[in-house]
Amino acid sequence: MKRRQFLSTLASAGAVLAVPAYALSPRADAANGVHGADTLAEQLADYAWAIEYQDLDEVTIETVKSHLIDALGCAIAAYDEAPVRIARQVAQMVPDGPSTVIGSGRRTTPDLASFANGGALRYYDLNDAYAGRETGHPSDTIAACLAVAEMQHSRGPDLILAIALAYEIDCRLMDAAAISPLGWDHTCYSLPAVALAAGKLLNLTRAQMVQAVNLSMNSHLALNQTRIQELSNWKALADADAARNAVFATLLARAGLSGPAPIFEGDAGFFKQVSGSFAIDTAQFGGRGGRFRINQCFVKYYPAQGLTQTAIPAAIDVARQLGDLRRIRSIEVATTQVGYATAGRERQKWAPETSETADHSLPYIVARAMLDGDITTESYSQAALHDASLRDFIQKITVVEAPELTALYPKYAPNRVTAITQDGQTYSKQVDDLPGFPTRPMQRIDFETKFGKCVRRYWQPQQMQSVLDTLWRLDQCPDVSTLFAAMTIQA
Repeated sequence: MKRRQFLSTLASAGAVLAVPAYALSPRADAANGVHGADTLAEQLADYAWAIEYQDLDEVTIETVKSHLIDALGCAIAAYDEAPVRIARQVAQMVPDGPSTVIGSGRRTTPDLASFANGGALRYYDLNDAYAGRETGHPSDTIAACLAVAEMQHSRGPDLILAIALAYEIDCRLMDAAAISPLGWDHTCYSLPAVALAAGKLLNLTRAQMVQAVNLSMNSHLALNQTRIQELSNWKALADADAARNAVFATLLARAGLSGPAPIFEGDAGFFKQVSGSFAIDTAQFGGRGGRFRINQCFVKYYPAQGLTQTAIPAAIDVARQLGDLRRIRSIEVATTQVGYATAGRERQKWAPETSETADHSLPYIVARAMLDGDITTESYSQAALHDASLRDFIQKITVVEAPELTALYPKYAPNRVTAITQDGQTYSKQVDDLPGFPTRPMQRIDFETKFGKCVRRYWQPQQMQSVLDTLWRLDQCPDVSTLFAAMTIQA
């Protein structure tokens, strides 16, 4: 019997409950019989163990389905990209597992499927994002939820709950502490998020969930070198690798393996080595009175780093105002402090040699948007990167932090583009948000339109619509393992 059901039975029998059901832990203190969780890993495990599908509101269920559709569209779009092919080839070296490599129809182990599928959905930097004290991409956890749910033949509601749980843990940790300024990658937070979501799908005990967190975090902490200076293929694969390790750790925990503890508070734990101390109040998490954090993520309109998104329409508007770009003497891009630090500070941003560097470069994105009137996946081709006209034009651009824009973050992610002409005229445009931001949420039709753009290279309209219809009815699906055959790409 689930703990909540047990407590409800006690209450109906006249028992006095001093604390809410969700606050109780099945671990009893031998000294005084008091139930409670002392460490952060235990608190997170308590939350994951207790939450049920019935705790999700209708808006959150719809949001989960929308973000799943968005992530799968991004994965299909990147199917033929070289890093995605490499990840797929490596995953398929271990054949005949229980989890599908999306698009290929072939199966492998759940950890390797998490890696291959996670790398695909992340490759174009078009999947959703979240901005707290740390920024990251919680949809990167979806691939692991899919892989484990398929292995378990989970019901659709189980998958929906796991995705909501993964987002909640990931985003709440990003709210708690920024670790990238300290040299660590935001993907560190995906480790407990995936471990607990996978643990939920695997029906782990509360104690096993604690060990899954311990094992995942101790075994795989990632450096932020992934996202500074010249960016490599690993940018798109770092979170997929975190998911791979977390799934593996969770399987070990299910088999009875223990991990180092206390993993957050220990003398050489996460707080001392990585983040500094912080506290999280799980009583405010989704399903306990707080709003599920997946509802505060933003869906990208363009294939570019999240903090650069609003610079693109601003740049396009300024170019339209000017008409002739040869008139320009200088361009200033004003952004937030975090936008400057991640996309506008390093010299490599003015001469990117890789698509990964370019899609994290405010100077490049603004220049390309002004020259082309748009940003698409083709904006990062080798021809685009080495376009002589762009290389000359980009030298006119400076990037500065604007305190008044920083003050709007993280509710908004504003950018302002200002061009000054040779004769001293000024043209400027500031954009604070876009469709897909929490302040301007997308509707079903918007998700379907983006999905269609992502998959049309590989799927006929009938296949696309069939997949969409199935995913919108995910809460009625009796076995999610039946979903993947429809997502095959024909050679």
